[in-house]
Amino acid sequence: MINKTVINIGVAGFGTVGQGLADVIEKNHDLIVRRTGREIRIKSVLIRSEHRRAEVQAIGAEAVTDYRQLITDPDIDVVVELTGGIAFPKQLIADAINAGKHVVTANKALLAEDGMGLFALAAKKGVHLGFEASVAGGIPVVGPLRDSLAGNGVHKILGILNGTANYILTEMTDKGLDFQTALNDATEKGYAEADPTLDIEGIDTAHKLALLIRLAFGCNYPFDKLPVTGITVVTPMDISFAKEFGFRIKLLAQSRLIDGKVEAGVYPALVPEDNLLASVNGAFNAIRLAGNAGPVVLHGKGAGALPTGSAVLADIMAIARAAEPNNLGFVGVELPEAEQIDLDDAVSLHYLRFTAHDHPGVLRDIAGVLAERGISIQQATQKSALPDGGVPLVFLTHEAKACDIHYSMQKIDQMGLTVDRTMHLRIL
Repeated sequence: MINKTVINIGVAGFGTVGQGLADVIEKNHDLIVRRTGREIRIKSVLIRSEHRRAEVQAIGAEAVTDYRQLITDPDIDVVVELTGGIAFPKQLIADAINAGKHVVTANKALLAEDGMGLFALAAKKGVHLGFEASVAGGIPVVGPLRDSLAGNGVHKILGILNGTANYILTEMTDKGLDFQTALNDATEKGYAEADPTLDIEGIDTAHKLALLIRLAFGCNYPFDKLPVTGITVVTPMDISFAKEFGFRIKLLAQSRLIDGKVEAGVYPALVPEDNLLASVNGAFNAIRLAGNAGPVVLHGKGAGALPTGSAVLADIMAIARAAEPNNLGFVGVELPEAEQIDLDDAVSLHYLRFTAHDHPGVLRDIAGVLAERGISIQQATQKSALPDGGVPLVFLTHEAKACDIHYSMQKIDQMGLTVDRTMHLRIL
């Protein structure tokens, strides 16, 4: 525990989240004192651009241009890393931990891809490495998994963890927009970055899922082994068919602990309209955790200045009160690597859309190939021929292994029954 009446923090980065942090510290000054018995003050801010200097000085902090000034300042108790990227923040965080500073970060990419060494270092040095803001912005999930749900035996994670992707899919569903138009709209409204690749390709969601797996299951699922599919494959036609069958398409993060092994993946899937996740729209996120005590659902904004700034502040306040660091919620310096279940071996319902040749018997032939792998059809529909001559055939299957679905798709294409790429989505 920090035995001081004022907790001084050094902030690296003063963009959207950094300014949001400064805002919530100012707004909640009295609440912070009542909850922690201490004041929290931003003492110094690392800036990379001189135009930030006046903004930093306006909150009563010192602007510095060398991150080592945060590390070597004996008055700074907590270093907050909000710079983004991998290499620089990794060095900054490691140096801060080695100097005995507590650290808070919102850097999901660093922690997911290259963070296990930092957690081990923090454990060895006996300091906190807080990362509530790294997973779902303003939705508190790290703390609950580490503390409140620690005795709940969480064995399943299911969530919508990216506001950009969810906004795009919502616009495509509710307004009938194509993907590019919906993306352009998201960019104009500030929901998408200038380069939205991490969001629309599912990578941002995968970063968050990797961290949730560590917290919930106490093991490390290497990020580079996580199966990831983004939303760029989703077409207005699939959105329309999904609605016709009573589903909405969502980008899901999913993981299950099965007999000590971990199944995990990120992919767009059909969610039944009566499922709570189907009603999570726009830029909102939601996480469903299942354990011994039944399901727990957390819902809210996953990004933005005040939600994310509030999550950073929550970590700082926890540091001000906590006696012993327990950053990942498990005793020990390192987590074991997860024994992984191949997502291709996972059993689920499936949506298949074939663009078939307009020939008699094609539907029968496709259904026959599926039957060879034991895949039975729950529902099927055939639509009028498209302008290019292909006929959309849509199948909803009963439970089947993904590997059997993929084998059948490949065989159907090799038989020349289709004129375009077959679309496959899992059904929740």
